[in-house]
Amino acid sequence: MENAIKILIVEDEMIIAANISLQLSELGYEITGILPRGEEAIAHIQIDKPDIVLLDISLKGEMDGIETAQEIQKYHKIPIIYLTANSDEFHFNRAKETHPYAFISKPFKKLDLQRAIELTVNRILLENVSENGKTENGNSAVVTNGNATDFILNDRIFVRHNEKMLKIDIKDIYYIEAERNYCRIFSQGREYLLVMTLKDIDEKLPQNHFLRIHRSYIINLSQIDEVAGTHVVISKKAIPMSKTMRTELLKRLQTI
Repeated sequence: MENAIKILIVEDEMIIAANISLQLSELGYEITGILPRGEEAIAHIQIDKPDIVLLDISLKGEMDGIETAQEIQKYHKIPIIYLTANSDEFHFNRAKETHPYAFISKPFKKLDLQRAIELTVNRILLENVSENGKTENGNSAVVTNGNATDFILNDRIFVRHNEKMLKIDIKDIYYIEAERNYCRIFSQGREYLLVMTLKDIDEKLPQNHFLRIHRSYIINLSQIDEVAGTHVVISKKAIPMSKTMRTELLKRLQTI
């Protein structure tokens, strides 16, 4: 099932934190928590690791936001976006040492917040892709069409949907259907449009899980409910199968 990007908000002004949470939820992001103290954020991350931490620099408590970021970075590689009402040189230089992905100055507009999150998501994905096409764990990764619109990593696809980036676990995809120069991904009752051709996505998907059985369809082998003479059934959908691919399909199913 697809998952929204997960964001932890660490902000001790609860009215501001609640407003940020509402705005991000409306944009389709998942808020894992709203916490007022750095110590609480560090404990929370051990239980539910977010994709991004939105962190106020001037936190009350034992640690300020910068010290909290330093502690988080000892154990986790999580992008930090700072919120700050204090942009003096001293705090900026301290914060810069933690290599944040963005700064958002208070008061801020919803568009400022939205753009900072989107740029951070795109940077996360680009950083996962090295020059030789490998992710940090050594698995293959591809940036499609040479841009930051849709991404295929070793176990998930990121797609732009209604002004947000969603991640879809590859194992949960039912099938992919060609639609001119686009692909429509069907995944557990939801569908998304991917900005690439079926031929391109076929070359980039993990071949041990997927098979192109028709000029217009790629299927997830683990999601097949029934194999007939001219089609397969996945989630009550009859998907046509070419004669030449039936033999290959049966061979592949025997090796799963």
